Amino acid sequence: MTAVAERSSETGRTDETRRREAPERCRPLAKVRNIGIVAHIDAGKTTVSERILFYAGRVHRMGEVHEGTAVMDFMPQEKERGITITSAATTCFWRDCQINLIDTPGHVDFTVEVERSLRVLDGAIGVFCAVGRVQPQSETVWRQANRYGVPRIAFVNKMDRIGADFEAVVGEMRDRLGANAVPVQIPWGREESFRGVIDLVTMERVLFDERTLGARCERGPVPPEMAAAAEAARARMLEKLAEADEAVLEAYLEHPDLPAETIRAGIRRAVVSGRMVPVLAGAALRNKGVQPLLDAVVDYLPSPADLPPVAGHHPKTHAIVLREADDSGPTAALVFKLVNDPYVGRLALVRVYSGQLRKGHNIYNPRTRKRDRISRLVLLHADAREEVETLYSGEIGGVVGVKQGSTGDTFCAEHQPVELERIRFPEPVMAMAIEPKSQADREKLNAALEDLAAEDPTCVITTDAETGQTLISGMGELHLEILRDRMLREWKVEANTGKPMVSYRETITGHGRGEHRFEREIGGQRHMAQVVLEVEPGPRGEGNRIEFDVPATRIPAAFRPATEEGIRDGLTTGVLANYNLTDVRVRVVGGAFHEQESTDVAFRTAACLALREAVRAAGPVLLEPIMAMEITVPAEHLGDVIGDLNGRRGQIRDIAARDAAQVIHALVPLAEIFGYSTAIRSLTRGRASYTMEPTRFDIVPEAIQHQLLNQ
Repeated sequence: MTAVAERSSETGRTDETRRREAPERCRPLAKVRNIGIVAHIDAGKTTVSERILFYAGRVHRMGEVHEGTAVMDFMPQEKERGITITSAATTCFWRDCQINLIDTPGHVDFTVEVERSLRVLDGAIGVFCAVGRVQPQSETVWRQANRYGVPRIAFVNKMDRIGADFEAVVGEMRDRLGANAVPVQIPWGREESFRGVIDLVTMERVLFDERTLGARCERGPVPPEMAAAAEAARARMLEKLAEADEAVLEAYLEHPDLPAETIRAGIRRAVVSGRMVPVLAGAALRNKGVQPLLDAVVDYLPSPADLPPVAGHHPKTHAIVLREADDSGPTAALVFKLVNDPYVGRLALVRVYSGQLRKGHNIYNPRTRKRDRISRLVLLHADAREEVETLYSGEIGGVVGVKQGSTGDTFCAEHQPVELERIRFPEPVMAMAIEPKSQADREKLNAALEDLAAEDPTCVITTDAETGQTLISGMGELHLEILRDRMLREWKVEANTGKPMVSYRETITGHGRGEHRFEREIGGQRHMAQVVLEVEPGPRGEGNRIEFDVPATRIPAAFRPATEEGIRDGLTTGVLANYNLTDVRVRVVGGAFHEQESTDVAFRTAACLALREAVRAAGPVLLEPIMAMEITVPAEHLGDVIGDLNGRRGQIRDIAARDAAQVIHALVPLAEIFGYSTAIRSLTRGRASYTMEPTRFDIVPEAIQHQLLNQ
């Protein structure tokens, strides 16, 4: 397709989009960008966000993470620790485009915030540290973005730091992330001599005026000492772009010196299709490189109109249903987060995919099959709220007044229902016991736990069947610490907590068969049911699956929901130590009922007890969470650290040299690394650093399992 034909087709699409757009919108759909900033902890995400808000005129003073003044880190816990804990949303404007921005956490304990943000975003900025390069959590968030098909651009931050290496970061993006990373800028200098960037699209150097805190950019010709490097980098960029985009390839074959407009259009198509990741450079803390990054967001990342319709299914027929970004279409919005706001109560953060949400109107939740009335609608700016009358398709905002609903629910039109794909969350790997300090605090504690669990799907509340203790589970020690701190500050609940402990799982290693016949008189009524089922191990990480392979003459359809509930009851309690069973396939193969005496209670009880019998016969074992660790250690301490890891049942995956240090990648059971920060500090005299993230559950060795079960 020629450039002219392409532009005309794009114009046609824009005109068609405008015909579907409400005239009251403040920006046309093509001028909207829903983006997130994702990265490893301490790569500079929040610093980049603060500069974006400052240069876009959203704030008049740049906040700093290290000073606790960052706008996007508004929680007391974030200000004190200098890290992002919860994703924060805001809206700003650049070059007449509306940018809905979500700043996400980088710490592995809060990866759920990244997961649910990426689910509703149209594009993302991946921030990489020029010194740390591609770090473990960078890989995690990149995989999450791959799963949701989110187009990305990359920003190599901290080019002013000692050890900064732009080319090494790009190389690791290609090798470790499998990304087609293509620099569209190269840095002008590095470390202390970092001055600005060379724009390879326009072949200009860009300087950032320090007197205006980088707000004013000065463009000019490429300096002579950078000319050869810039020409070579531009040639590589055009070759990569031609490989990713046919229109650019045709134009490139005719005339290799392409105009900037053609290059930008080609990069945009390649980014939207996921075939290319443009890479930019800068030093956000020194106010360098952020305005070209904003230009790249506008030029390269998609608007809701550029993406295919979102797919869901009909709640009754389960047929595939598509919803386009269309203000006049049937309403479809996804709840990606619940927030307990001290001023407005429970606030549901939503992404509107189709139609409109209007203040005072009703919405339908196909999961609960109930209607709710929207009392208020708000746009978000960190912890501030701006009330609006309508949220249009393609927008992100908050809904106040919804009584029923949880993260992952869909709000839709009742006469045209749709359920959008729910968000998948990781399983918690650590737990601690919690109890109120006084009986008067018990109700307050229960309310606080209920609110926290609704707000954070990786905060799971359970009761130990043997001790009666309330257990709060989360993604790590920091996560549990933050949950405890929030209960005290936000809910004013005084509580005693135990030491964090590993959250084990149970599974089976073989096949088993169980049968139970329940016959009992309860309250003067006879209850009868019989259930026969078989169990077998499923693939690790797949979860549980329940199937019915039994005729209706044995278990009628009316009793199958109760039978399934009973099976799920059994799966949540286990047989060894009351841990959840996972990766188990359950097949109901037989049963019996009585027309007068069979009840839901009987089938639920029979199914639960039959499952326990089958699991006992199938070789039950304990599973423990395994952590993927990356440890950066000076070469002289390498042997000590490896020896310590071996003593902790660690498996060394590889060791690589990085500058003057060695980087160890290892898999270590979570139970063996409590207090590891103190141990490694002692081993290396404080010169090593490490990161870790949950990777999978593995079977506990027999000797250790015997020890655990007999404690």
